[in-house]
Amino acid sequence: MNTATTPTWRNWARTESAAPTRVTSPADSAAVVREVLAARERRGRVKMVGSGHSFTGIAVAEDTHLRPDGLTGVFSVDREAMTVTVAAGTPLHELNARLAGLGLSLHNMGDIDAQTVAGATSTGTHGTGGVVASLAAQIEGFEMVTGTGEVLRASSTENPDVFAAGRVGLGALGVLTSITFRVEPLFALEAHERPMSWDEALSSYDEMVATHHHVDMYWFPHTDRMMTKTNDRLADLGDAEPLPRWRGWLDDELLSNTVFGALTAAANQAPRVIPRLNRFSAVALSERRYSDVAHRVFTTPRTVRFKEMEYAVPREVGLDVLREVRREVDASEWRVSFPVEIRTAPADDITLSTASARDSLYLAFHVHAGADHRAYFSGVEQVLRAAGGRPHWGKMHTLAASDLASVYPRWDEFAALRDRLDPDRVLTNDHLERVLR
Repeated sequence: MNTATTPTWRNWARTESAAPTRVTSPADSAAVVREVLAARERRGRVKMVGSGHSFTGIAVAEDTHLRPDGLTGVFSVDREAMTVTVAAGTPLHELNARLAGLGLSLHNMGDIDAQTVAGATSTGTHGTGGVVASLAAQIEGFEMVTGTGEVLRASSTENPDVFAAGRVGLGALGVLTSITFRVEPLFALEAHERPMSWDEALSSYDEMVATHHHVDMYWFPHTDRMMTKTNDRLADLGDAEPLPRWRGWLDDELLSNTVFGALTAAANQAPRVIPRLNRFSAVALSERRYSDVAHRVFTTPRTVRFKEMEYAVPREVGLDVLREVRREVDASEWRVSFPVEIRTAPADDITLSTASARDSLYLAFHVHAGADHRAYFSGVEQVLRAAGGRPHWGKMHTLAASDLASVYPRWDEFAALRDRLDPDRVLTNDHLERVLR
């Protein structure tokens, strides 16, 4: 275990910071136990901090900051059970590469792979479509250190109540040390990206979701244009036709990151140009098809820093909520340079998952990291809350525990488990005190 000096920590979006009194990198669960027991003895707090990709203060550690870099790697592969057990601090991009090398893959994933597996699962990170959408719903079991210093293992058959809640545990039930994922044989996806009008995209959305494995859609505010992306499995890995390296660099590195980042940063200084910029961007969109192993199609590089708010609303009212959001944007003086992302998720059985017990439609709102998000996010949030929306646990929102309890039928289950596993609140911080009490 390495102990370092304690410089100021900042998250990726630069929306949160902390000056912890102690920073250490535990290499195993025994080291985590020692840190938890020491903090409990002195009435302190401990937080394991991942890659910092949450936009909220959920991972802020003002006292003991546990770094994830000592808890990485693949522990075991069970090809009969089709599971892989990994250290909880393993970054998703490393897991994806290791799985591909083993001829394996996760079923679904989000479009960013910078997070640690513990951070991504604990906050409910998700993709779109599929049999399951979230990473947490692909967990077969996990090991964690509770707030009392107990090493606890959980699965559907071992400590099933902990398993039900701990897959999206917000870091409030224990420090995850290892996670076992269900995996499947490596597969390839064919992506089809194409621009559509607003009316065409919304009128065909349900059909697209029904006929494709994964559907992602982006609306450009202040325009009538959408970009849609459908991903479908190929029957044979050998049929994959990846983008030429130059095309991937041009589209995803130069245009989508370097040029887009420069334009949106400049637009912060002259917001009146944003509608014209969006119209230009939307008109410039072109159709393309490509195919590759799954993780290279699901994920894309993101180097432009932004701030994000995302809510899950009931699937049956989701498109109506999106229409209401557009009416609010069109009637406002907001100037929004980032597209709104639309995704779906099937219901799952995780206590505080945003898709718990209901099919969901996700609406994600972004602004450049240097832009003032408050009016836009606040105005849109009112629409999402009126529809019974649940905010993504790692993204910006203004809700407190009293608000959240009303949209989670199993809220009291989680609260009771937290009281049992962390009675002295060793694993809390100011953000968790707001959202959980």
